Amino acid sequence: MPSIESTISPLDLELEPGRPAMLRVRGTHDPAGWAAEARQVLASALAEHGAVVIRGLELHDATDVAAVLDRLGAEPVAEKETFAQRETYGPGVYSASPWPPNQPMCMHHELSYTLDPPGLMLFACLSEPTVGGATCVADAAAVLDALPTGLVERFERDGWLLTRTYNDEIGATVAEAFGTADRNEVETYCRTQGISWSWQSDGSLRTTQRRRAVVRHPVDGRRCWFNQTAFLNEWTLAPEVREYLVEEYGAGGLPFNTFYGDGEPLDEDVVRLINSAYEAHTLRMPWQAGDLLAVDNIRTAHSRDAYEGPRSVVVAMASPTRPASAPPATEAGLR
Repeated sequence: MPSIESTISPLDLELEPGRPAMLRVRGTHDPAGWAAEARQVLASALAEHGAVVIRGLELHDATDVAAVLDRLGAEPVAEKETFAQRETYGPGVYSASPWPPNQPMCMHHELSYTLDPPGLMLFACLSEPTVGGATCVADAAAVLDALPTGLVERFERDGWLLTRTYNDEIGATVAEAFGTADRNEVETYCRTQGISWSWQSDGSLRTTQRRRAVVRHPVDGRRCWFNQTAFLNEWTLAPEVREYLVEEYGAGGLPFNTFYGDGEPLDEDVVRLINSAYEAHTLRMPWQAGDLLAVDNIRTAHSRDAYEGPRSVVVAMASPTRPASAPPATEAGLR
């Protein structure tokens, strides 16, 4: 009998306009065994396309997803600095981020505000929604090319700034985000990760971190727009949500916000421009139960459409990567 890998080739990828590349798997009831045999084929497909839907693996639960991640031989990434608590199913394997079903989740690169974000993301659909709910992708190099030169040059030079306020009311608490409520341990983590912090009189924690906005892909060296500047900015929030948060916490105490790397606020028009560039390069494939979407997290941003009905997606993060600056970015002061 031929091996699984011998029956699969990048030439078998289905390529359709507006959709990510898709690889159909037939005749296997062993997703983990398929992953072990096909890891090189999958790596090649990701290197070429940045994201690949694998259909036909018959994934049934989080245990199947954890087994696939393990057999791919990729080092799991433990989530830190989370924005909302997830269920943990195994090393690097989590429930999808909680987000209102009626609101789309904008394009972003997972954990791009950390020093060592995952290079590989796996999204597994255990049950598809009735309407919508696709996990969409966008090529980061194409998005970079679509943005105005002056804007890109500024972000290359200065990076981007993320501010967060951790409290017990909205989003992840300090203990959930850092894995501990011990102030000394939290401060040690922040110090090693290039994060500035201050404890407020009410016990909340405020942090600031400056990161690169344009990086060089570690494999092929292409320049990629890699950040969460638009996704985590106040202007991406629904107007009523933003108004409530500003009224409740003040403009400087929002649970999260982003700025130019020099601290200057982003205009609403700039945030809309970035999100428009993402939308112009968005690919989407409606989920089917059992699907697996593999994403090169440096090369490819992802989002989630609004949806109706039940939707169960398991997420795996792996291959910690420290992307390098993409010339002509200035290295001074960037972590």
